[in-house]
Amino acid sequence: MAQGDELFEFAVEPAAAEPWNVLIVDDEPAVHEVTRLVLGTFRFEGRPLKFHHAYSAAEARDLLRNTADIGVMLLDVVMESDQAGLDLVRFVRQELHNNFVRIVLRTGQPGQAPEHEVITNYDINDYKDKTELTAQKLRTMMYATLRAYRDVMLIERNRLGLERVIAASAHIFSHQKSHEFASAVLAQLGNVVGLERGALYCKPVEHVSDSGENLVVAAATGDYARFVNEPVDTALPKHLLESVHRAYELKENLFAEDHYVLHFTDSHSTESLLYVGETPKLRDVDYRLVQLFCTNVSIAFENLHLNKELFESQLEMVYLLAGAAETRSRETANHVRRVGLIAELIGQAVGMDEQEAGMLRFAAPLHDIGKIGIPDAILNKPGPHTAEEAVVMRTHAELGAQMLGASRRPLMQLAAQIAREHHENWDGSGYPRALKGESIGLPGRIVALADVYDALGSNRCYKRAWAEGEVQAFLRGQSGRKFDPKLVDLLFENWQAAEDIRKRLPD
Repeated sequence: MAQGDELFEFAVEPAAAEPWNVLIVDDEPAVHEVTRLVLGTFRFEGRPLKFHHAYSAAEARDLLRNTADIGVMLLDVVMESDQAGLDLVRFVRQELHNNFVRIVLRTGQPGQAPEHEVITNYDINDYKDKTELTAQKLRTMMYATLRAYRDVMLIERNRLGLERVIAASAHIFSHQKSHEFASAVLAQLGNVVGLERGALYCKPVEHVSDSGENLVVAAATGDYARFVNEPVDTALPKHLLESVHRAYELKENLFAEDHYVLHFTDSHSTESLLYVGETPKLRDVDYRLVQLFCTNVSIAFENLHLNKELFESQLEMVYLLAGAAETRSRETANHVRRVGLIAELIGQAVGMDEQEAGMLRFAAPLHDIGKIGIPDAILNKPGPHTAEEAVVMRTHAELGAQMLGASRRPLMQLAAQIAREHHENWDGSGYPRALKGESIGLPGRIVALADVYDALGSNRCYKRAWAEGEVQAFLRGQSGRKFDPKLVDLLFENWQAAEDIRKRLPD
């Protein structure tokens, strides 16, 4: 058996009491009665038949429109017209697009609908002459027809299930943050197999709770939503909790009669995710879908951590480069981190989305990278610069832009723009291009304000740290001159949040 074929090799066990729907379409009431009598005690896979009756093609059309799960249709040819039955076949296949119902043509006038022509030109599944259809042959035909219907529907359920898994996986792969990833998996689990009470996601934490529990609920849906950020032992009954710990210790998925625990870990085993869902015993088809879903989630989880590791490595390099520039000018590496966070704060306040503000946070620390090319005697001069020294000092903006602009990465392109424009002034008196107003890019305007705000409150080789009131007075005085007035207002509206950043990352 081919590897991909195993998805279609399992049986589905429907509820024992659920009948098979059979539609009898015939204008002779006696045919309905005889069929019902012969097949009244018929069982296939332990399920009885439920008969639906239509005495004309028109009645059958209405019934078929409103009953989606007809398994077998026993259809007469000649009813209100000589071609009524054949026209109904076309209606079912072409207008209703119902390719699942098994159609058995039964005719008492085979000359009206010759078998070879009907089989060739119409999408039917069997052809029977009423005069030859004994009780035993009717039962045999029903076994074969229902078996075919069962198999067609099994394939269709697999197809729909696989579509759900693919759609769910695509949604999960689109999330690049751990908390979003966890919530996305929970949401898509319900789409794949359904969840009665909801589900929860728990993960290990560094600090063990008072109860000794080292797993906390990080995300949840349904009845479990109230337990988010609580130890998992407060959220789950004993038998579920035992399954969670067993899955965590064995590093594997666990399926029980009324619940399951899905376990994922990355290649370094640095983090584990456990998804707990309460549901009746999974059918074979659902079990296979969950297993396939787990495979896709594992790949997504691993990619999430690899991307995170790569991004953090790149970010560490950004901070090292920015820190090197600041160290040369005898400023602290924490200054560039603070500028990034404060710029992100202002960016969010001005309406940037999460991604834009995050990019600003990571690009802003490189605003003064061009200082690497400025001689120490000028860069760290404690007193005022001469006119010639000022010209040299100001070249750091263009120098930094040229260094960063050589990269094609969007982050570095943004950093190059900021490096070039963060010394431009709102009134056009800045450098290197004397840009004015909104001709200065928004990122450059934001970083200009964040940089000066943080520098004024910090000790430098050429000045003492200003008091909070002095900083506020200066910023108000330079609003509309050096700084974008709107951004100054937004900084004041978020003043305490900015101060908290500075306290959290002191020099």
